[in-house]
Amino acid sequence: MGAVLGVCSLASWVPCLCSGASCLLCSCCPNTKNSTVTRLIYAFILLLGTAVSCIMLTKHMETQLKKIPGFCEGGFKIRMPDIKADEDCDVLVGYKAVYRINFALAVFFFVFFLLMLKVKTSKDPRAAVHNGFWFFKIAALVGIMVGAFYIPGGPFTTAWFTVGMGGAAFFILIQLVLLVDFAHSLNELWVNRMEEGNPRLWYAVLLSVTSFFYILSIIGVGLLYAYYTKPDGCTENKFFISINLILCIVVSVISIHPKIQEHQPRSGLLQSSIITLYTMYLTWSAMSNEPDRSCNPSLLSIITHITAPTLAPGNSTAPAPTSAPPSKSGGFLDTENFIGLLVFVICLLYSSIRNSSNSQVDKLTLSGSDSVILGDTTANGGSDEEDGQPRRAVDNEKEGVQYSYSFFHLMLCLASLYIMMTLTSWYSPDAKFQNMTSKWPAVWVKISSSWVCLLLYVWTLVAPLVLTNRDFS
Repeated sequence: MGAVLGVCSLASWVPCLCSGASCLLCSCCPNTKNSTVTRLIYAFILLLGTAVSCIMLTKHMETQLKKIPGFCEGGFKIRMPDIKADEDCDVLVGYKAVYRINFALAVFFFVFFLLMLKVKTSKDPRAAVHNGFWFFKIAALVGIMVGAFYIPGGPFTTAWFTVGMGGAAFFILIQLVLLVDFAHSLNELWVNRMEEGNPRLWYAVLLSVTSFFYILSIIGVGLLYAYYTKPDGCTENKFFISINLILCIVVSVISIHPKIQEHQPRSGLLQSSIITLYTMYLTWSAMSNEPDRSCNPSLLSIITHITAPTLAPGNSTAPAPTSAPPSKSGGFLDTENFIGLLVFVICLLYSSIRNSSNSQVDKLTLSGSDSVILGDTTANGGSDEEDGQPRRAVDNEKEGVQYSYSFFHLMLCLASLYIMMTLTSWYSPDAKFQNMTSKWPAVWVKISSSWVCLLLYVWTLVAPLVLTNRDFS
């Protein structure tokens, strides 16, 4: 009898496998918008894939992964003396698994990017696929993941590494777009609060937050000069830190220039302070991939050196932190990778819950520019009840989508590549797949991304002066 009731209970969920996101919400959940719920579910799928990728880097998974037929044959084998062939796979088996998991995620989201092009309203049949059929979509994703583990190594790995590096660089730019949007939204909120009452309080809050970000940036620059440069070496690092510091000062000055303020009175130092801090993060992230380990100490060793410096006698100096060579076990997350993933999670969640009416992201194509953006769900004629039951998620896209479906999936596709590169520390397999090393291309990709980020932000400031016939209000 219990089994029959269990089957009946399971059968009641079958309609939810094909319906929209609202069916997945329990009765205790607050009413929300369908567009927000759908984005959160896709974000959860990507985060779940990230968690699985992290698990693949643990020691416990090595034995299980080696049981996959052909998984330890070809690529990613480091030949070491006095070690059996089947043990060679232990060295980078975790990285190999991460490549395949994120290959499946990237393919999954790229297919949806193509499928969702030009979707304008939820009345489009393709919108039903985007907002529903969760069981079948997850099953398809799992199937792609399983199949990816049987893809031979060799050329696939080199080609996928190249694709991953380019995609990750583009996602870094998307992170900047989201940070700019967040800064503008925060500034807008505070300006509105100032106009409503007690402007002194909100001016103090705005000044405090802006100063906090700039102080963090200055501290970061000092630490980079102290630990990532040497008087007689590390020339590239000195150049990277100095040029980005100068560019950040220039960007900050531009943001408060009278001409810029005339056309964009809401722009200011708050946005510039966030961009400055992000640029310093990218600078450090780039230098953390430098092949010269003497110019690339690990963050953990720096923290240890600061909090518990080595006691040295008399006139001697405490030794500077050094970075050990990268682990050959494909070990779990290091501190640098953890910070990269933390930035990714923050940007992903913000992109999932942000209001599509925010102008900065709308101008940068994160939301559909041709669609009717609705600020009130009741304007759609949506009801708070459906079939006599409270509606948990309201379809607020009957007259126009709240964000670009295709661009959202493209962002998740690029995010998958960013996760892959971050978890594998941007290490590059050599031509014979005998080792994985940190190489200069990864450094230049990251540092170039920081320059493009600054250029993109400057463009958002000067665009109203250049394109005078376009409405940027």
